[in-house]
Amino acid sequence: MPPEHTADAPLQAEPSVGVPVPPEASASTSPMSELSASAPLPRVLWPLLFGNFVIGTGVMVVPGTLNDISSNLQVSVPVAGQLITAAAVVMCIGAPLCATLVAGWDRHRLLALALLWYGVFLLASACMPDFGSLMAVRVLAAIAPAIFTPQAASCINLLVTPAQRGRAITFVFMGWSVASVVGTPLGAWIGGTLGWRVAFGSIALLSVISAAWVWRSMPDGVRPPALSRAAWGQTLRSPALMLCVAVTVLFAAGQFVLFSYFAPYFKQQLQFSATELSLLFAWFGAFGFVGNMLMSRNIDRTGAPRAVMWSVGAMALSLLLWPLATNVLLAALIVLPWGLGCFASNSAQQARLAGIAPALASASIALNSSAMYAGQAMGAASGGWLIAQGRMLDLHWFGLAALLAAMLVSWWASRQAVDVALARA
Repeated sequence: MPPEHTADAPLQAEPSVGVPVPPEASASTSPMSELSASAPLPRVLWPLLFGNFVIGTGVMVVPGTLNDISSNLQVSVPVAGQLITAAAVVMCIGAPLCATLVAGWDRHRLLALALLWYGVFLLASACMPDFGSLMAVRVLAAIAPAIFTPQAASCINLLVTPAQRGRAITFVFMGWSVASVVGTPLGAWIGGTLGWRVAFGSIALLSVISAAWVWRSMPDGVRPPALSRAAWGQTLRSPALMLCVAVTVLFAAGQFVLFSYFAPYFKQQLQFSATELSLLFAWFGAFGFVGNMLMSRNIDRTGAPRAVMWSVGAMALSLLLWPLATNVLLAALIVLPWGLGCFASNSAQQARLAGIAPALASASIALNSSAMYAGQAMGAASGGWLIAQGRMLDLHWFGLAALLAAMLVSWWASRQAVDVALARA
């Protein structure tokens, strides 16, 4: 098992597989590095995975309970969908801002407090009497995802060996996949049977449990290097990094233009019950978990750029075939490629960014999280506008266009030369 980080002996980062660096920057893999790459990951990654599970479940509980929120608070589906857009905007702005504000914090305390904050405001959300107050509290709750996911990812370099970095990042991000397998369908079922307030309250309890686990398990002294203005400038001026971030914006928007409205879409078009909807979410999430697991096991061998292309292509295939989803069975088959690529794509993106510039991972991964949430906001807002215009059946075409654009930009990003100093940073 690799040693955990201490303040005196941080692990050093190396360029990741798939980064185009000059031949002199890449050495042959030694037996020691091969052994390190195959060694078990440290146990401290498990509470980080569970934290991402709770964060992901809380973020995705709104799409699963949108029908109940709409009817209970007496607002239209597009208006209720603004909960997704508003929270995504906060997470988009908050991820890079918080990366700067909390740069010097010990991650042991920061991550535990972020989860505790999440639990408090999710519980408060469950108690809100009207849509306006729910919106305000939901926005405050969204600060926690803006902190936890990018900061958990950015400290992984200090918890594992360089050879394990890609596998460790995808492992921790697998919590989002587990959320889609268990958390989202369970939230949709609870929301459809017991009400959305019970669903929110249940996630609040899990968040408090997760905060306690992180507090007990994370070592003291885990502080990724503080990001200076120069580091942010270096990140923002890198074509390779910023094109990768643009890929995330596009594929997130392409997904959420339709995913945000799964519940009303399937209720209106196929008359899904709450149980059928939760089963579809579980089916979708199961393949999301499988896709991320396969990504975690193979990314260091296949390379992150190729992994991103395959995962986004799988999602595009689902949206291309979407008009054929005319019954429950066909819908289940058509969402399968989407599930395989959904979470795997962002896991590959995080590994890709960390591999291009390990020392700038805090900045680039925070920007990637920001890009993911920006895409969610754009997709949810666009989908709500289309539904308000009576064009629910066109959602998938808009999503497909964004995914194809993401593939094009990803190819362009892979053609960018990486500055040697940036790759070795």
